[in-house]
Amino acid sequence: MAFFDLPLQELESYSPAISEPTDLDDFWATTLADNAFDPASVTAVPVDSALCTVVIHDVTFGGYANDPIKAWLITPADTQGPLPAVVEFLGMGGGRGFSFEHLRWASAGYAHLVMDTRGEGGHWGSGGQTPDPHGNGPMVPGFVTRGIQDPEGYLWHRLFTDAHHAVEAAATLPQVDASRITVTGVSQGGGMTIAAAALNHRVIAAMPDVPFMCHLQRAVGLTDAGPYPEVVRLLHTHRDEAEQVMRTLSYFDGAALARRAQAPALFSTGLMDTTCPPSTVFAARNKWGELADAVAAPGTVTSPRPVAEIRVYPYNGHEGGEAYQWREQAAWLADLLAATPS
Repeated sequence: MAFFDLPLQELESYSPAISEPTDLDDFWATTLADNAFDPASVTAVPVDSALCTVVIHDVTFGGYANDPIKAWLITPADTQGPLPAVVEFLGMGGGRGFSFEHLRWASAGYAHLVMDTRGEGGHWGSGGQTPDPHGNGPMVPGFVTRGIQDPEGYLWHRLFTDAHHAVEAAATLPQVDASRITVTGVSQGGGMTIAAAALNHRVIAAMPDVPFMCHLQRAVGLTDAGPYPEVVRLLHTHRDEAEQVMRTLSYFDGAALARRAQAPALFSTGLMDTTCPPSTVFAARNKWGELADAVAAPGTVTSPRPVAEIRVYPYNGHEGGEAYQWREQAAWLADLLAATPS
């Protein structure tokens, strides 16, 4: 794929107007009040494994509607006491798979909570184990149009609530230092990372990697690469639903939610990424923390505006930096934690 989006010089300052519903904050405040996290929903069962350097727990916690969400907790075997934690969200279609597939963060000294994604887990990897018990209206095969007729029933209403609750679940675990929780994820997981940081101000750092669900009005019309064409295919048939579909998406746009983040961030993008085009990623990065003071809890000091860095991979598509980006994340997070000890 050749370069198709804005040149990097323009991307660095690209900060478009984002269609944002007037009740966005009320929508999410009501969602979290109506679906309050229940600490009693959290269980962590030790898992026997052939691994000697890490300890594995099979975690379940209540997500949206207190539906049970599965996760793995992986911690270093030779470390005592609560650890800084990395909560990870997965790319679209994948599940938590096997615990031994997630060893990097624990090997670097973190408690690592890997959240399964409800209703997914069948497209790649080693599978998922979390069903989604909620129904949908007419949809296109895939995930993006599930329940898109109404914000309340949209799949990402549940996924973003699950992401918020994953952070809360991590904070209840004795292996985790609740004052040092970072969120991360690739693609769909990157969009959930933005949402978790925006909705849960327990988060101290966010690392969205080639994030999905950003600057959605542009994304839907800019790329023919999946999964955004699912929206186009639905509206190709349901011609009279365009306004309502775009209204639904506006409640979940990562560029709008990014404005509400209060923690520093490290983004990444590939300039040849047709799945999550770089302009959509930069839109979220460049708006990061714009409203941090306005949405902060009373008495909270958030100034100066949280910094959002980005790593750019000019000749990569949606794979982004892969191992190169993890190396960047590990160094960035270690420096941040060293500068802000618990």
